[in-house]
Amino acid sequence: MNDQNEEKENNKKTVNDNESSFDIDKESIVSTSDLVIDGTPHIEIKGLNLRYGSAQAIYDVSVPIEKNSVTAFIGPSGCGKSTLLRCLNRMNDLIPICNYDGQIIYDGEDINQSSTDLVRLRRKIGMVFQKPNPFPKSIFDNVAYGVKLHYNPSRRKMNEIVEKSLIKAALWEEVSDRLHELGTSLSGGQQQRLCIARTISVEPDIILMDEPCSALDPIATAKIENLILELKEHFTVVIVTHSMSQAQRVSDYTAFMFLGRLIEFGKTEKIFDRPEKELTERYITGRFG
Repeated sequence: MNDQNEEKENNKKTVNDNESSFDIDKESIVSTSDLVIDGTPHIEIKGLNLRYGSAQAIYDVSVPIEKNSVTAFIGPSGCGKSTLLRCLNRMNDLIPICNYDGQIIYDGEDINQSSTDLVRLRRKIGMVFQKPNPFPKSIFDNVAYGVKLHYNPSRRKMNEIVEKSLIKAALWEEVSDRLHELGTSLSGGQQQRLCIARTISVEPDIILMDEPCSALDPIATAKIENLILELKEHFTVVIVTHSMSQAQRVSDYTAFMFLGRLIEFGKTEKIFDRPEKELTERYITGRFG
């Protein structure tokens, strides 16, 4: 917790040590008129606050996530973007000192209600983590594991699901003749695509990606980015990234966060070409962060 507080203080100092200082509360979005999307929201964050014990990490954040789009969250380390991402399927519930208020509306209901079925929620809103984390099982069983847990289909149906999931994850052609081999024997990029196949095998609506390319080389990163663009035809994708160029390449909308606040949100092209907030412009041009 001291590290988190120190990181926030360092971020504050970085802003103040440049050409001018900012009133972060004034810079952050407070009007819903600033939160415009073209289509139907698939999930909506409304007035979310989150604390680790007494230390607040997210301040009154509201964001609409458009269905069948890619929304990227950007911002310096410690700004709260990964914490916010984990709120979308309540992964933060696993942290004892974490508490939050506000609404996250999905499928017409507030998922922050105590009555929410967390097993179903995490099936419908899946997560792909920063580092590939395949199970110590065969490639086939990695993809089949969640399907068995939730549906337990026939062997024939299972084979179809595994093949279809690996095809959607752009991995089938590379592993179709060695499905019995361990998933951990694959390269880093292949392992991450295997984890994506495992996620989509249980038919989620939304896929959360927390810096999915940070541990990958440029070639593997390009494959994941191409895959993300294909996935949005079937799923809604929310990605956290430190790469400005990656956000520009794969996302339809971008949300810039700083010190737990949402500073700016909009179409990715507009955020990077014509940002309204000076703080946004300074971050995306590398003048701090």
